[in-house]
Order: sequence, then C-alpha cells, then structure tokens
Amino acid sequence: MVVPNPYAGQLDAREGIVHVIEVDNTTSYWWEYPSSAGAETLVFVHGFRGDHHGLQLIADALPEYRILIPDIPAFGSSSSWPTGVSSIDDYGRWLRAFLTATQTQECVVLGHSFGSIVVTNALFGAGTAPIILVNPISQRALTGPKRVAANLAALWYKVGRLLPEGLGVAWLGNPLFVRAMSVMLTKSREPVLRRWIHDQHARYFSSYSDRDSLVAAFTVSTTATVADYASKVTRPVLLIAADQDDITPIQVQRSIQKEFPNAELHVLEDVGHLVHYEKPIETGAAIRDFLARHQA
Repeated sequence: MVVPNPYAGQLDAREGIVHVIEVDNTTSYWWEYPSSAGAETLVFVHGFRGDHHGLQLIADALPEYRILIPDIPAFGSSSSWPTGVSSIDDYGRWLRAFLTATQTQECVVLGHSFGSIVVTNALFGAGTAPIILVNPISQRALTGPKRVAANLAALWYKVGRLLPEGLGVAWLGNPLFVRAMSVMLTKSREPVLRRWIHDQHARYFSSYSDRDSLVAAFTVSTTATVADYASKVTRPVLLIAADQDDITPIQVQRSIQKEFPNAELHVLEDVGHLVHYEKPIETGAAIRDFLARHQA
C-alpha cells in the first residue's frame, strides 16, 4: 500500500535526474534536482543506512537551488569499495573526489547525521564555501545518553556479521528492528506523518551493497564524530540541531558550536534526529536564511 506524502499540499515534489559515475573506485549514483538557469548548486550527503530519498524533502523546500544528492558508497544504489569500508577517511576522500567529478568543489555542502561527519572529514582545512550540518553527530553514540540502546545496536550488528551470509542479511534487515529504530527516533505525534516516516524507513533503510560494508560503516559511524574536525573547519558553518535528538543532546551541540571558528547554531524544537522528515520546511527556511548571509 502506498502511504501518501504528508507534505504533498505544502511542498512541490521535485523530479530527480539520475546519474552514475565512477568515483574513487566506486560506482556512485547521484540525483540532480534542477532549478532555474544559473541557480546556485548545493550538494547533500545523507546519513547511515539512508540514501538520497531521505533528503528529498529538504530539496523540495529549496526549489530555487540546483541540488545534487548522491547515494554514498555502500548505500542505496552505489557500490562499496573493492576492499570494503575501513575508516571515515574513505568517505571523506570519496566526497572530495565526487565534488571534483561533478565540478562542485566550490559549492555549499550539507551533511545529515553520519553525513555530517563525512562532510567535516572531507572539508576541514582549506576552502571558503559554507557547510551545513543537520543533526550533526557531535559525540560518540556508544558513550552518549542513549548508550544502552547504542550498545544493543552494536551487538545487533556484531551478530549480523557473525551469522552465515543469508541469515546475517536477514537479521540486519529484520523489519521489527527497522520499525523499532523508526519508532524510537520519531518524535511527532501526528499519525499520518508517523506512518509515512515508518514507511520510508521500511522502504529504504535496508538498501545497502553488502553486509560487511554495512557493519564496517556502522563501526565508523559510532567512532568518528564532528568534534574530531570542528576546530579545523574554517568555513562558515550552520549547525541545525534538534532539542529532542536522541543521538546528540542539544547541550552537546551548543558546546560543539564553540569549537568551530565560525559557526551558527539553529535549534528546531519538538523534534529529534529526523528533522529531514519532521521539519523539512523549517530546515529549508534556516538554510535559506543562512545562505542569504553567507554566499559561497
């Protein structure tokens, strides 16, 4: 059954044009959401176990921009590396190569969740184009306030890696696990929106290239953080955080803002780690305001 998009009356869905390129020894699929001629280009980087679908609502909320959203290696339609995932540096290197291949090195780049770590790893140091970090991962999940749930998830992935291939894949994609994750992270009490979010996770949360890369990427996502690079990011930075985020508490986001040489913090209320689903219009408005003051 098709679950209707709850934003259908508020946002005009944009039709993406799919592209595929060979980047950093991966086959990388990416979607282009065109705008008017001469429009500024933004690049979006999604989070762990997501794909380009997860950031489409924010793209819909910014129709005046041309937006590129790749499926990062090992997720969605993109392949992993021939040797698999080894560290966050793999993703940072890939993103730099992707920006070069698409001639977007000087464009604004946005990263959501795990994508925030990828972006800061890739772009700390030289460069002047602003970056936007949505629900940034600013502390290690396994030691955070939800450490019990995070460590249970780590055990889940460990079991999935140890099981025979077929059983491991089924274990990691178990619909009950996916639904439990979705329920935990969703803060909205609106039934229509909750049903749609759960449907999105059911459709796209288990789209990955192979089991070993998935488990390795989970390890990377729980050991690297934005805090590892914050002091070295000299670009203008917009942090879009949520006051009910289960992954990184708002007080940690307020602290990490001070680690960046030039960062603004925009806090969304009554929402958690899924601002891209629950507050896409407000997220788009915050981005628009920031970019009006910080042109790339």
